[in-house]
Amino acid sequence: MTTPSPEPPDWPHCGRGAAPDDPVGCRGIHVRGHTVCLAHLADTDRDAYLAGLQPGTEVDHRGTSFTTQLLNELLRALRDPGTGQPHLGLARFGSATFQRDADFTAATFEGEANFESATFEDDAWFGSATFKGRARFESTTFKRAGFGSATFKRRAGFGTATFEESASFESATFEDDAWFGAATFKRLVDLGPFVCAGRVSLVGAVFGGPMTLSCVARRVECRRTRWMSTAELRLRYATVDFSHAVFEYPLTIAAEAALFVLSDGRPVTGQALAGAPDATVRMASMRGVDAAHLVLSDVDLSECLFTGTVHLDQIRLEGACTFNTVPPAMHWRGWHPIRFTQRRTLAEEHHWRASQPGAVPGWNVAVYGAGRVGPLQLAPVYRALRKAFEDGKHEPGSADFYYGEMEMRRHADDIPRSERGLLTAYWALSGYGMRASRALAWLGAAMLVTIVLLMGLGLPKDAPKQAVTGTVPAGGGKVTFEIDKADPQNPTRERFNGARFEQALNVTLNSVVFRSADQDLTTSGTYIEMASRVTEPVLLGLAILAVRNRVKR
Repeated sequence: MTTPSPEPPDWPHCGRGAAPDDPVGCRGIHVRGHTVCLAHLADTDRDAYLAGLQPGTEVDHRGTSFTTQLLNELLRALRDPGTGQPHLGLARFGSATFQRDADFTAATFEGEANFESATFEDDAWFGSATFKGRARFESTTFKRAGFGSATFKRRAGFGTATFEESASFESATFEDDAWFGAATFKRLVDLGPFVCAGRVSLVGAVFGGPMTLSCVARRVECRRTRWMSTAELRLRYATVDFSHAVFEYPLTIAAEAALFVLSDGRPVTGQALAGAPDATVRMASMRGVDAAHLVLSDVDLSECLFTGTVHLDQIRLEGACTFNTVPPAMHWRGWHPIRFTQRRTLAEEHHWRASQPGAVPGWNVAVYGAGRVGPLQLAPVYRALRKAFEDGKHEPGSADFYYGEMEMRRHADDIPRSERGLLTAYWALSGYGMRASRALAWLGAAMLVTIVLLMGLGLPKDAPKQAVTGTVPAGGGKVTFEIDKADPQNPTRERFNGARFEQALNVTLNSVVFRSADQDLTTSGTYIEMASRVTEPVLLGLAILAVRNRVKR
């Protein structure tokens, strides 16, 4: 079966066949004033055309097939006498074919550099080149490409390009966006270190071999990117959108604290991002990602969207990975104050709470495109992160995520009212067993109430004394005695004094440890002690549990 020939381009092409059986012929655009392309131009005509070129001249050789010699002759004709390097104006090489090495090293492209759909059959070198206009390499095919130290003044597009072997962008500078959308890297790739003042887009890109990306950028977009081998992204300043990325091998995203260093020892300063507040790397989204092989190191997760992440409980968080926190300070809702205990929270909890009626200031409103999620969706996310910390033997770090899980369960719409009541009581008494200070405060209040009630109602006026009564038979004989104790009597005055406080404190302290003080009590006092011996040990136990949850390893 014969493969159909591609459609001819929409420019006037010379049509000369490279061989007698070539049905399509050359698709190179006509050289101005001629009816063939530069590759098929007669020698005398080609020499005349090249002699008429000046540095900065616009060149249009779309579809032309270049040998190394022909390309060198063209670049030599455009050489700037001052710099000794090629200087091109608007350069159109779309759909061109470079049969051998294509060396554009140190060339300056004054206008747009268009290599869209071009094919580099051997090495392509653009090292130290300057692209003052837009650089377009969409759908370009490279065997080996080198862009080391190249400077792109405007957006550089490598969308749908194919890199069959190595690709190097070490020390390249992109003063606008760097677009690698849907590009294919078939072998080992080491991108960078380079600097991008705008976005580095890897949306839909495919990496067939091991990949390392080192860059300083404002934003790195990896939506729907596919990694088919191990990968490492070492970044500075960047906000990373990782939603729906696919990878089957370990992948690491790490913040680089120190400056990147080039192979020759020079540091990459990143002056194009001098206005950025800090070099923090922030995750924007992990939705749709299978996190089983994902490692995050020293990354800011305060604005990251987690709902929809698969196997989140298997993610590895290393170094100083930070999360958002609850609003600080005291706030008032109507007549009663509201103060949130400090803990790590998810950005999506911020969004949900900010959307509730009467939300206090400090909760962050959802950005456009974040979607709407509620407690029902957030509870399993907190649960997964809690397990990830526990599996990493970081038990104290998991406490905040357990607290968040319980908060979302308490506010979810799918639980019965009775269960919500139990969770509310658990939250109010001890912060779900996570807030020792809250349980101790309740314990202190319960003990104080017990002491006051005992002093007022539970302790008798005087300690009851034993009374002995007997009956002597008239005619002598056996004498019978009855020993009894009078019922304790409530005092009528002087209920609150030091002696009674000491007695009440003794009873209360023994109740905390579930012991009886063997103190004579009134009927009311007996019931007060019974209630104290149930509630106060429970509160003490909750306080001990909270302390253990914070310090256990």
